[in-house]
Amino acid sequence: MSIHVIGIIGLVLIFVIGTLRPVNIGVLALIATFLVGTLVAGESVKDVLSGFPPDLFVLLVGVTYLFGLASVNGTLQWLVDRACGLLGDRPALVPWMLFVFAAIPTMAGALGPAGVAMLAPLCMGIGERYGVDRRLSALMVIHGSSAGNFSPLNGLAVIVNRAADAAHLDLSAAELFFGNLAANLVLGAVAYLLFGGPALIREGRAEPAVDGAAVAGAGSGAAPAPSAPSSGPDGGGGTATAAAGTTETVTTTTTVADAPPREALRIDQWITLIVIIGVAVGALVFGAEIGFLALGAAALLHLVFPDRVAGADKRIVWTVVLLICGVVTYIAALQRFGTIDVVGHGISSLGTPLLVAFLLCLVGAATSAFASSAGLLGVLIPLAAPFLLSGQIAAGGVIVALAISATVVDSTPFSSVGALTLANAPEEGRPQVFRTLLAWGLTLILVAPVVTWLAFILPAS
Repeated sequence: MSIHVIGIIGLVLIFVIGTLRPVNIGVLALIATFLVGTLVAGESVKDVLSGFPPDLFVLLVGVTYLFGLASVNGTLQWLVDRACGLLGDRPALVPWMLFVFAAIPTMAGALGPAGVAMLAPLCMGIGERYGVDRRLSALMVIHGSSAGNFSPLNGLAVIVNRAADAAHLDLSAAELFFGNLAANLVLGAVAYLLFGGPALIREGRAEPAVDGAAVAGAGSGAAPAPSAPSSGPDGGGGTATAAAGTTETVTTTTTVADAPPREALRIDQWITLIVIIGVAVGALVFGAEIGFLALGAAALLHLVFPDRVAGADKRIVWTVVLLICGVVTYIAALQRFGTIDVVGHGISSLGTPLLVAFLLCLVGAATSAFASSAGLLGVLIPLAAPFLLSGQIAAGGVIVALAISATVVDSTPFSSVGALTLANAPEEGRPQVFRTLLAWGLTLILVAPVVTWLAFILPAS
C-alpha cells in the first residue's frame, strides 16, 4: 500500500479514535507520526521529530504564560474594566467591536498569530463581561484577524503577490484584499446570527457584569452550534451538538450592578502593562519573535514579583499545546512524504479547468486547516502556475479563491490563530469552544471552496 494512502488513513484514524475515546488527539498524532515515519517511510527518530513546530510551541507557551500572569495579578481585569467603560451599555455591538479590534493589527501588517496573541485575552475577557457567547467571541476574533490578512501591508499579501509575479500571473491586489475582507465579514455575520447576536439585540441596552466572574454559560440565548463530535482540548472525548441537529441551549446569568470605584494600578500592574505593550510593539512593529518575547517577559515578571503572580505558570494550557503541536507534526510528515504534492499534481492533471480550480481550492482549505497558511500559499500558487498559464481560466480569480479558501479555515483549533483563541477561552468553556471551532473549520473546508469558486472563478471563466 502506498505511503500516501497510509498517511491519509492514519489522519482519519487519529480523529476517529480521538473522538470516540478520551485520549488527547495530539498524543495520537505524535504516535502515528512515529509509526508511519519509522515503519513505513524508514525515517530516523530525528527525521520524525523534524516536523515538530518549535515556533508554535514557544508561541503558545509564552503568550499563555504572559497573559496568565496578567490575569493572576489583576492587570487583565483592569484592561477589561476600561474597555467595558468605553463600550457602555451596548452589548449588541460588542462582537463587532471584537472583530474590528482583531482586524487592526493584520491590516497594519502583522501576521494573524501575532495580532491574535496580543488581543485574544482582552477580547475574550470583554465578551465574558457582556455575556457574549464564548463561541461568538472566539469566531469574531479569528475572522476579524483574517479580514486583514491580505492588506497590502500584510506578509500574506506579499507572499501571494510575489508568487504570482514569479509565475507571471496577473493578480489584482484590490480584488484580493476586498474579496477576503468581504468573505470574513460574511462569516462574522453568520457567526453573529448563529451564536447569540439576535439575543444581544433583543436585550437592548444593558450594563456589563462587573463582579469579574465569568458569565455563566456562554452567552444569551445561544443559537445552534455547528459542532461535531470531538475530543476537547483536555483530551476528553464527548459528543457535541450536530450542525443540523439538536440545538444546544446555553443560559446566561448576567450581573448588573453599579460599577465599582476605579482603583489605581499597583506598581506590579503598571510594569505588567508596560511589558505587554513592549511585547506587542516588538512583535508588531519590529517583527521580533513574539513567543520568545512573551516567554522572557513573563519569566522576568515572575522573578521580580513572585508573590503577586504566584501560580501564573500553571495557566499555561499544556493540553492545548500538546494537541496542536501533535497534529501539526503529523501534517508536516505528510508534507515531507510528498503526500500533499501528489494530491496537488493529481488534481492539476485532471484537465477540466473549472473542476481543477475547485479541487485546488479544496486541497488548499483542507491542508491549511492543519498547517501554515503562509507556507501553503507559497507552494500551491507555483504548483497551479502551469495550469493557470494555459489561459483556460482567469488566473487572478483562481488565486483569490485559493487565498481565501486557505486562510478562512484558520478558525480550526489546529491553526496558530485558532489555537491562541482557544487557549484564551475560559477553562470551563474551553471544550465547548474547541468543538465549535473544529466543526466550524471543518465546515469551511467544504463551504469556502464552493463559495469562492462561485464568486471569483465561475464569473471569470
